[in-house]
Amino acid sequence: MRREEMADLTAFVVVAEERNYTRAANKLGISQSALSGIVRRLEEKLGVRLLARTTRSVAPTEAGERLVQTLRPMLQDIDQVVADLSEFRDKPAGTIRITTVEHAARTILRPAVTKLLKDYPDIVIEIIIDYGLVDLVTDRFDAGVRLGVQVAKDMIAVRISDDVPMAIVGSPAYFEQHAPPATPEDLVEHRAINLRLPTSGVLNAWRFLQDGREVRVRVDGPLVFNTIDLILDAALDGCGLAYMPLDQVEKHVAEGRLVAVLRSWTPPLPAYHLYYPNRASSPAFKLFVEAVRHRR
Repeated sequence: MRREEMADLTAFVVVAEERNYTRAANKLGISQSALSGIVRRLEEKLGVRLLARTTRSVAPTEAGERLVQTLRPMLQDIDQVVADLSEFRDKPAGTIRITTVEHAARTILRPAVTKLLKDYPDIVIEIIIDYGLVDLVTDRFDAGVRLGVQVAKDMIAVRISDDVPMAIVGSPAYFEQHAPPATPEDLVEHRAINLRLPTSGVLNAWRFLQDGREVRVRVDGPLVFNTIDLILDAALDGCGLAYMPLDQVEKHVAEGRLVAVLRSWTPPLPAYHLYYPNRASSPAFKLFVEAVRHRR
């Protein structure tokens, strides 16, 4: 059914219920003559008379009454759906889908949404871990979280963290078999536990500062994962060196289970950013943005 046909049927039902063109026209916000023309056009199209008119009143014919009885529940259902949607406008509710990497999910998103959901129980937040760079619109995500350098230029970007300190670590057992590297060049003699990036298909490069500029090095090794939890476990097991966010390993370093190397060579990564398309957002999403926004 075309939009104008639905509008004509709705106008007819209002006239039939009001039994008065003037009141119906006021309710619909159109002129009486325009409303009369709508009903006349509808009658001509259906080939039956829908309203019996006198100088004092308007009443549905038998055919008109049957049509009203059929349309009224449908229009009431539509009104209810619209009323239900108003809840999304008037109070924070609904589902927010976020694509992110696991480190940001663990250290930023989960702590922030824990408090948010206690205050707003009608919000549902779905967090999907994915190291790939997805299309937010195509994959029906409301927003993504990635390092600042990975955010597309046509997106709104909100900083949600400090820069991310990184560390290169290995277990004491590993260093019993391999001398600790003194420079990044020494890594050619070492075994790495790597992270595979699904979008490009390559191994995640390790970043270093050398002579005041950043260089990226890919280190070969026996193990490749797509989750940093498994990389950390493998490093603790002595399988090789791991390139990890510092906050994920510093407790192990402090307690002697891991040893950090090349500290002065390892710069932080750019801060995480929440990014999303430039479009109207719900009250729930606005609350989410404020909950994760970085505050110094």
